[in-house]
Amino acid sequence: MAHYHQLGRIPRKRHVQFHKNGSTSGLYAEELVGTQGFAGVSALVYHLYPPTVVKEMGEPYSVEPKVAIEKNLKSLSFRGFDLPQVDNYLESRKTLFINNDLHIGLAAPRQSMTDYFFKNADADEMIFIHKGSGTLKTMYGQVPFGYGDYLVIPRGTVYQLEFETSDNRFLILESFSPIRVPSRYRNQSGQLLEHSPFCERDFRLPQNLETYDGKGDFKIMIKKQGLIYPYVYGTHPFDVVGWDGYHYPYAMSIFDFEPLTGRIHMPPPIHQQFEADGFVTCSFVPRLYDYHPEAIPAPYNHSNIDSDELLYYVAGDFMSRNNIQKGQITLHPAGIPHGPHPGAIERSIGKKGTEEVAVMIDPFRPVKITEAALDLEVKDYYKSWLEMELV
Repeated sequence: MAHYHQLGRIPRKRHVQFHKNGSTSGLYAEELVGTQGFAGVSALVYHLYPPTVVKEMGEPYSVEPKVAIEKNLKSLSFRGFDLPQVDNYLESRKTLFINNDLHIGLAAPRQSMTDYFFKNADADEMIFIHKGSGTLKTMYGQVPFGYGDYLVIPRGTVYQLEFETSDNRFLILESFSPIRVPSRYRNQSGQLLEHSPFCERDFRLPQNLETYDGKGDFKIMIKKQGLIYPYVYGTHPFDVVGWDGYHYPYAMSIFDFEPLTGRIHMPPPIHQQFEADGFVTCSFVPRLYDYHPEAIPAPYNHSNIDSDELLYYVAGDFMSRNNIQKGQITLHPAGIPHGPHPGAIERSIGKKGTEEVAVMIDPFRPVKITEAALDLEVKDYYKSWLEMELV
């Protein structure tokens, strides 16, 4: 999200001497953090100590997803809440779908990250909070989160998650290009336009910057190219006295998305929340239905020719599907049409609104399906459009 933010103390100019408590006490260590080389958004961060003091590096281990289905042309569904809960956050993360643009997975951790930190050096992360609450802690400050929040964490950000409960369930998207606000919502200066379904006030930026002046052994688990590298640094990664720029984590609630409505059924792009080079995400939230006197609120059948469609169901009675549970995921692959389940169109006629909540991810290239996903599969979902009398 390209909006300027600043916390703590910074010098008046970039790349100049910034002394600790006077000219004889040494310099703060300046670090430029950003993506896309020197052409993307970045932040200038000022540490008590250089962020380069490595004491030890452990043996890397693989977290590469094991692909079960390379190519798929079958509608599939998965019960996400069947994923077992695990104490450790990193061990709880299970990747279900992958392509060269993104990974999509789930996590159900019970315990906070108290004795280690995590850095994804490959991908921006979008974590949707389905159950649980707590605080995202980074060197940029703190971002509280709760049910319905999106956490967007730029690649390279060292973070800890502190949970308030042991019952946590997340949808996790890893993007190998920067996650950004759709360009059609922004003017040439980057400001969100009046027709955007959200505005700058809806984003919750890091606050409560705490400077940790600590030396010792600080374990940072770094993910790179399918491996986790256990690093031990000699100084605390949150030893920042100040920073400014455009590169930082943030939160936004799905319930702050303002739905656009019309007299007849509106297409999915009106629900778009984020975009990246190879996919878009959409937020479905409680909204009024179409108000043409002969409107059919349920969506029309449509052909998935250019992209896969994954829907993660959060809450409510999703109007176009039958027998859907919280945490369930449907995958409608590119190449074949799909549409409302039998009876959904008739049920929708005359309805004034919906309380459904869901997250949709549309990858522009087909996803591969992992072994972890098949452990959660709903059998024979692809037959669920059969009329009852034909079964």
